[in-house]
Amino acid sequence: MGLKDWPSAGFPGTAVNPDTLLAEVVDAEACDEALAQTTDPADKIFVLLARGRTAEAAEAAADARLTDPESVRLQVLDAEVLRSNRNFERAENILRGILPTVAGLPTEPWVLQQIGKVLFSSGQFDAAAKSFAAALELRVAAGHDATAIYSATVSLKRALDQAERG
Repeated sequence: MGLKDWPSAGFPGTAVNPDTLLAEVVDAEACDEALAQTTDPADKIFVLLARGRTAEAAEAAADARLTDPESVRLQVLDAEVLRSNRNFERAENILRGILPTVAGLPTEPWVLQQIGKVLFSSGQFDAAAKSFAAALELRVAAGHDATAIYSATVSLKRALDQAERG
């Protein structure tokens, strides 16, 4: 799968690596331009994670959570920082704790996708596939955009492939 086939990661200049299922910066110029125009601290945290700058992302996330402790997006990014540091159990616990808050909302499939990423990163491929399948089903049922559906599809296929190898 070539770079042009990588699913969008949801921020300009970023895409999801289909092997690792992690966001990466694939167009630094587009990413930097978009970052210069945003005032959302979650965007900065996301890009730091996509660049592999986990320690900086953790610090930025902690600062952002002080001003907006109830933000679901910031809580998910906290979990992503934990996942990046291989603290899979804590990351999964945070995300599962968010699920009741987002149940039935448009963000529910996104949180399920994030749970799948944590499970995938920890080598729990069957469980990751179930989470990705649930995210995909909800995204399709809700008529989410094609990029979100494609991302969930690629993630599900990758998890199923890894589970078969297991």
